[in-house]
Amino acid sequence: MKKLYGIIVALLAFAVVLPSCTAEAQQGSATKDAVVKSGIDVLQQNGFKQLQGKKVGLVTNPSGVNSQLVSTVDILANAPGVELVALYGPEHGVRGDIHAGDKVSDEVDPKTGIPVYSLYGKTRKPTPEMLKEVDAIVYDIQDNGCRSFTFISTLGLLMEAAAENGKEVIVLDRPNPLGGNKVEGNIVEPGYFSFVSQFEIPYLYGLTVGELAVMLNEEGMLKGEKGTNDTIVKCNLTVVPMEGWTRDMVYTDTKLPWVLPSPHMPQAETSYYYPATGILGELGYMSIGVGYTLPFQMVAAQWINSAEFADALNALELPGVKFRPINVKPFYSVGKGENMGGVQIYITDYQKAHLTSIQFYIMQVIANLYPDKEVMANADQGRFRMFDLVSGSNFIREKFSETKQFKDIEAHWNKDVESFKELSKKYYMYE
Repeated sequence: MKKLYGIIVALLAFAVVLPSCTAEAQQGSATKDAVVKSGIDVLQQNGFKQLQGKKVGLVTNPSGVNSQLVSTVDILANAPGVELVALYGPEHGVRGDIHAGDKVSDEVDPKTGIPVYSLYGKTRKPTPEMLKEVDAIVYDIQDNGCRSFTFISTLGLLMEAAAENGKEVIVLDRPNPLGGNKVEGNIVEPGYFSFVSQFEIPYLYGLTVGELAVMLNEEGMLKGEKGTNDTIVKCNLTVVPMEGWTRDMVYTDTKLPWVLPSPHMPQAETSYYYPATGILGELGYMSIGVGYTLPFQMVAAQWINSAEFADALNALELPGVKFRPINVKPFYSVGKGENMGGVQIYITDYQKAHLTSIQFYIMQVIANLYPDKEVMANADQGRFRMFDLVSGSNFIREKFSETKQFKDIEAHWNKDVESFKELSKKYYMYE
């Protein structure tokens, strides 16, 4: 009996321990099985050779981590031969403790004691005072592949400031979560450059952040202090490339852990939906899932019949996309506390899907089904300017307002795709 009791106790102990061991093994596999090494992993692997003997500043946020989820801040603060003397906070802050749209303040990082300078507030371009103590500025932020995501604007302004102040910029490369082949949208047109459309690139630009940095530097897209075409500048730029990344990889293919670069980008897959609804979302007229559990992956409004709406969208037979009826009550933002009907968007074939056109087809169907609710006629006109800035043009909004048909803006929206692909090829660092 004692022997049987001992066996039972041993089995129970094994059963208690087993889930913990399994969880630990699963957690380890997320990093050990990674097929890609990001720039920070490569930098660690080579003994920080690009930073040796330098006083370093770092632009990063919580997405700047290695494959073991250790922050680049903490890695560089403890790197042999490297003196980390300054941190720079983009939108959401270095440690990710600032809500979307809120200003980032100068402070001292509580963990390292290193001063943090704000690049998302009154100052968006580093001043000479911010840079005086550094030899080189490291940039390590996970991008989402869209020009309206403000981190690449911060990178460009950083490069301009570095050129003006004789500082080196070192970009730790990371995957474009949309892969290296998706290029969609027109190039930003004169009069529509802004912090959400900083450079002459399409809405989806199909480059890693390292490749983009080289292109900005080499194609004369960086402007000096006066910001005119005759003050083009060029910085001393180094890119620490990834290992193992190929252009056909979306983020989940890399097996790298995903850390949300902004609060409404919780999963890698969210990056695939951001370009599908984000421009529409600038109008603040319909819920695009921000404030619910499906940021950017749905659209909804109080006056939509979800089944009818889904049927009409599916009838378009858009390549690689399906729509499912959904009814929601958002927790905050547009439609907070309201019962809303709409659709959840499913990308069923990523390679075939044209991501940015989805929102324009949604607007087209709304105009057909609910003409009194047509988006452009009912949205707050005060938000039209932001819509135009994100679109990089006023043509998209004005022409769509006339006809309510995507086909009438399609050629303009895609007019720069092939020429940009041809231009950007010479900056490819990966096959």
